[in-house]
Amino acid sequence: MSEAVVSTRIRLARNLKDYPFPIRLPADKACEIVDKVGEALKDSDIRFHRIDLDSVSDAIRVAMIERHLVSPDFISAKEGRAVFLSDDNAISIMVNEEDHIRLQVIKDGFEPDEAFKIANEIDNILSKKLAFAFHKRLGYLTQCPTNLGTGMRASVMLHLPALEMSGAVYRIGANLSKLGLTMRGLYGESTKPAGAFFQLSNQVTLGISEKAAIENLRNITTQLIAQEMRARETALSKIELEDRIHRALGTLKSALLMDHNEAMTLLSLVRLGVSAKKLETLSTDSIDRLIVEIQPASIMTRFGEDLSPRDRDIKRAEIIRKRFE
Repeated sequence: MSEAVVSTRIRLARNLKDYPFPIRLPADKACEIVDKVGEALKDSDIRFHRIDLDSVSDAIRVAMIERHLVSPDFISAKEGRAVFLSDDNAISIMVNEEDHIRLQVIKDGFEPDEAFKIANEIDNILSKKLAFAFHKRLGYLTQCPTNLGTGMRASVMLHLPALEMSGAVYRIGANLSKLGLTMRGLYGESTKPAGAFFQLSNQVTLGISEKAAIENLRNITTQLIAQEMRARETALSKIELEDRIHRALGTLKSALLMDHNEAMTLLSLVRLGVSAKKLETLSTDSIDRLIVEIQPASIMTRFGEDLSPRDRDIKRAEIIRKRFE
């Protein structure tokens, strides 16, 4: 399953009952909530560090999106917004995004139960000091009605190159809503897939338990992976695809310029080759880490925020060449 599943994420949405939703929240009250969340987290055995959005550069904010620490919507405003990160960045708590609290836990591979266990423990810690908005019939109250109930989104990041090549992934995605799920791009809602990476997540949060939502996600993920593996077997039986994989590796090892889209396409092919044991090079985990490292803002935070697009392409190619040496 690890051949196709990159990571698992559990996200919980919570709001404080004595404050308006973020869309009508004054800046001073938003800052109060940030402080209250920080104070509540002191009771956790996990150490968190706070990053106020108005204290960091645009490049750093975008780099946090690229690392899946925050959402694209979160950085659309700065005042009264902060994120609390665990030391290993596996846990992030966005404060004053669409809801007062967006708690997320990310685990490598397919680990929905473990991710939910951690998220639930932190949720319990927060709830001891923070009074959440809750209705006995509707569950947790959220700014967007689609998150009412559990307030939980469970998702998996999938690498589905064979289904994308055949076009089947888009037909499957169009039918997932009937099963209570949705498929999105690499960075979630309103983003396009890149390098054949897709996010599969639950849509239904009202009238269903967290356990049932996770089990539904598990069942559909298992079916999707089985279809991907069958599609890979068919595609890899042809020398044309194997040739593309080897050419992709050759380009990654030697290119002096590499734009983001080309890098994602080539790394996706090489990841497929490694998974299918057609190549002996970096592990899939190493490729996944490299994909994050060569994102535009991540390069800028490392080498300078004044880099031009051409300079970023040069640095990206350099990073990739060194990694494949």
